Amino acid sequence: MDEEYDVIVLGTGLKECILSGLLSVDGLKVLHMDRNDYYGGESTSLSLVQLWKHFRGDEKPPEKLGASREYNVDMMPKAFHDGQWQSGSYIDPHRCYQVHKVPATDVEALKSPLMGLFEKRRARKFFIYVQDYDDNDPKSHEGLDLNKVTARELISCFTGLDACKLLQCRKYGLEDDTIDFIGHALALHSNDSYLDQPALGFIKRMKLYAESLARFQGGSPYIYPLYGLGELPQAFARLSAVYGGTYMLHKPECKVEFDADGKASGVTSEGETAKCKKVVCDPSYLPDKVKKVGKVARAICIMSHPIPDTNNSHSAQVILPQKQLGRKSDMYLFCCSYAHNVAPKGKYIAFVSAEAETDNPEVELKPGVDLLGPVEEIFYDTYDRYVPTNDHAADSCFISASYDPTTHFETTVNDVIEMYTKITGKVLDLSVDLSAASAASEE
Repeated sequence: MDEEYDVIVLGTGLKECILSGLLSVDGLKVLHMDRNDYYGGESTSLSLVQLWKHFRGDEKPPEKLGASREYNVDMMPKAFHDGQWQSGSYIDPHRCYQVHKVPATDVEALKSPLMGLFEKRRARKFFIYVQDYDDNDPKSHEGLDLNKVTARELISCFTGLDACKLLQCRKYGLEDDTIDFIGHALALHSNDSYLDQPALGFIKRMKLYAESLARFQGGSPYIYPLYGLGELPQAFARLSAVYGGTYMLHKPECKVEFDADGKASGVTSEGETAKCKKVVCDPSYLPDKVKKVGKVARAICIMSHPIPDTNNSHSAQVILPQKQLGRKSDMYLFCCSYAHNVAPKGKYIAFVSAEAETDNPEVELKPGVDLLGPVEEIFYDTYDRYVPTNDHAADSCFISASYDPTTHFETTVNDVIEMYTKITGKVLDLSVDLSAASAASEE
């Protein structure tokens, strides 16, 4: 361990493992350490016995739930989505909290039960605008500068009129319920603050959703790994190892050392110090360089059926927009099942999560839990969210933010990309020559 590295990464959570893999591929000498004896950190997946121990101590799980080893229960459930998933779901309180599939294209908009006849036409017109929008084609902008026009102004512009001008049609537009599912279930905004921001980001989020939807044949923009999300950190750890990364689990303390100038100079564990130029870690390793910004409330449920009204899907994501619950942010439901090798035959794992706005998760998450139907076992939990407060340029410490309650990877990926740029000073290039990759795989 008494060597010098370019980067020492502390914690084997998903973000840290992705960065470890990327930095190793870049040719940096990486040492990756974790105080735990397993990969994944806060984003690990647990067996049934581990789940019981985590929440209920020495109590034993009932035999009726099946073999412990057949469970892989995510501690930070988030979806990439796979072919069996719904393309999205939406809750309409005016329809007795019934789950509805979210329309994502102009064709689906015309078929959706979420809107009346005239609203369908307006929504269709808006979806066509989004699909046709091209940064490099001014004609597709229809006279609107989306760096100046807000999302609220853009949405209000779409009426039954052709080529309407913004100032002439602001009093018309999409209904509030339609704006809710477009902004929250398609663009994946967690609250309504996006409405008063430039519309370009909003449009790009919708285009990303539509392009992802077209990429997979299962009618979904998401993918999800077999055996749970705990496999992902291990996959990136293996990538790092292939490119020379060194891994050490079950290393207690992991104290970050600093030089006279206040810059990270190494990490000490069990009396040995590994020197480095930079340290990457999750908030738990440098608690004096982060601040608490919120708390997440979550429920983990074991069931013997899919979420009702989701077409018997083995997996589904349901988003409850903030406005419809009288909250400051959205609530999320996520379900996967034995089809994904996360539970025994016939069992489903469902999660309900939200930014905690009270100290009572049972009451706060009830609107989501009620949508699940009968539940065999349920575990409630809360955890604090932290963000870094340090100056990475001054101390050479790069700290990830805690995981939020969303059931998709939007914010997680953004944090990784931003951290990579801070660490390396360059923009992450994920472009791939698919033809070259295909040719290489055939050799």
